[in-house]
Order: sequence, then structure tokens, then C-alpha cells
Amino acid sequence: MAVRRQELTPAPSPLHVVITPMRRRHLRSVSRIEQTTSGRPWSLGLFMGELAMPESREYLVARVGNQVVGYAGMMLVVDEGHITTISVDPAWQRRGIGRRMLLQLARRGIERGVRQLTLEVRVGNTGAQALYQAFGFAPAGVRKAYYVENSEDALVMWSHDVDLPAYRDRLDAIDAEVLGSTTIEGFEVR
Repeated sequence: MAVRRQELTPAPSPLHVVITPMRRRHLRSVSRIEQTTSGRPWSLGLFMGELAMPESREYLVARVGNQVVGYAGMMLVVDEGHITTISVDPAWQRRGIGRRMLLQLARRGIERGVRQLTLEVRVGNTGAQALYQAFGFAPAGVRKAYYVENSEDALVMWSHDVDLPAYRDRLDAIDAEVLGSTTIEGFEVR
């Protein structure tokens, strides 16, 4: 069966993504993405409150050119990193941006003494679950009706021993599979 030329969708070209710490100046773009991707969006005040706690929080944005295309965050408690949010603008999804942000969050957590990572994900979001499994996250339980806007359950996932060399090797292997390039800018060395 022949396929007509106009029916073919060209593969997206490899991206150059810049990952930087989230700052107040990014919040308008972050809020725009949050409004389109979340059933119960965080307020600007909530984001500002999170940014005001750098000793226990790590928030970042992903940019393509000057456009913020995604953001992610993590709360640090003792030796655990809890991924609080990760979101990509729908127009930029399925291009490795979430993977790049999760790589940076994991690496930043390890630098800051994290030994395990955890997160919640919608039980119906199998795409995100596959991404998290690549990072060594495994299901550990279910939070019933966690997402109040539609009573959807959350799958609780954990990745243990992220401070060991084997996990760093896992991150390096994931990074090697990302198409395009990533620049990390503006993060403090701890």
C-alpha cells in the first residue's frame, strides 16, 4: 500500500533544551502550562512559596530558545526527594523534555544527599509510569481518590539507592539516549 507524501509526518528535529533553576520571572509561563496540564492547577502564590524555600526545594524550568516549555520540582526531606510536580507544555510533549528535567532533578537530589526518590502519578497515566520505571521507580502503593477533581487514584512509586554508582550509571544511560542536546545553567554546586 502506497502512502501519499502529504500523509507522512516528519519526525521532530533534535532539540536543544536549556535547564535552569525556576525563578519568579518564569512563573507567568509556568502558570500558563500549569493551567493547561493540571486538573487542579497550583496558584502563583503556591509556586512563590515553594521558591522561597531553597534549602528544602529544587525547582527548574526547561526552555527551548526563550520559551519555557516545562517545569519540575522536588521537595527534600532528610534523605528523600519527593517529586512534587513535572509538567511539559502539550505542544512540546513526547520530545524528551520531561526525561531531561527528571534527569536533572535526580542528579540535583543526589548532590544534596538524597538516597531515595518518590512520587505520585495518576493510575491512568501509563506513559508517565513508563518514564518513571526507566528511572528505577517501582509501584509501592495506591492513594485512593488522590486527585480530588476527578477522584482518580494515585500510584505511589519509589526509587531506592539513588546515591549508589549503579544509579548514576542508569542516569548516564538514560541521558545518552536523549536526542538533541541539553545545557544545564545556573545551578549551585553543593
